[in-house]
Amino acid sequence: MKIIAHIKTDFRTKFGLPRQSGLCEELKGQIIFEPEYRKEEAFRGLEGFSHIWVLWKFSEAEREEWSPTVRPPRLGGNKRMGVFATRSPFRPNNIGLSCVKLDKIDYECPDAPVLYVSGIDMMNGTPVVDIKPYVPIADCKMNATDGFTADTKNFSLDVIFSEELLCILPEEKRDGAKQMLSLDPRPSYITDEDRVFGVEYAGFDIRFRVKEKKLTVCEVIKL
Repeated sequence: MKIIAHIKTDFRTKFGLPRQSGLCEELKGQIIFEPEYRKEEAFRGLEGFSHIWVLWKFSEAEREEWSPTVRPPRLGGNKRMGVFATRSPFRPNNIGLSCVKLDKIDYECPDAPVLYVSGIDMMNGTPVVDIKPYVPIADCKMNATDGFTADTKNFSLDVIFSEELLCILPEEKRDGAKQMLSLDPRPSYITDEDRVFGVEYAGFDIRFRVKEKKLTVCEVIKL
């Protein structure tokens, strides 16, 4: 399988990434193709679609062996589910699937064409193996069921981010930071309310604590 592109995002590590694509529309990315695939005709017609499917590799989760069950983080990290009933990165084949919004296609930049997308759930440098258009008539199933995710899909934290600390971030990154934090980046099995966590985002280390479903940012450090 050929690597056709890599995505550029604000996340140097996977900690802090949303667990699904589309949950944080303010999180942006750029899909930059390998020279072999920078052919304008390969993208003809793509501008007519609002969203695309991105197939990519879990490049930080490669293992020689696989397990038939995994522990989804949102279920507390203790309950096991079948690997094919989850989107865990630890799979027989380490393929990820994300539906993202296609903001624009840049045909003028040095690495053109470059796809600008939002709603990402991939770390910086993630290898991409394919792009496909999202087709609502085929891909949107209005009567689809949620499975075990129904109990956790509406989970969110109240984010307390003081104006003084928020202003340290570039203005265009602030909404994305707050959305990302509201989804609770912590492993679900950690409940220590005194522990300080740090998530690297857009060149900053955002440090926070969580207590009683309230996330409080206590420090923002430029990296």
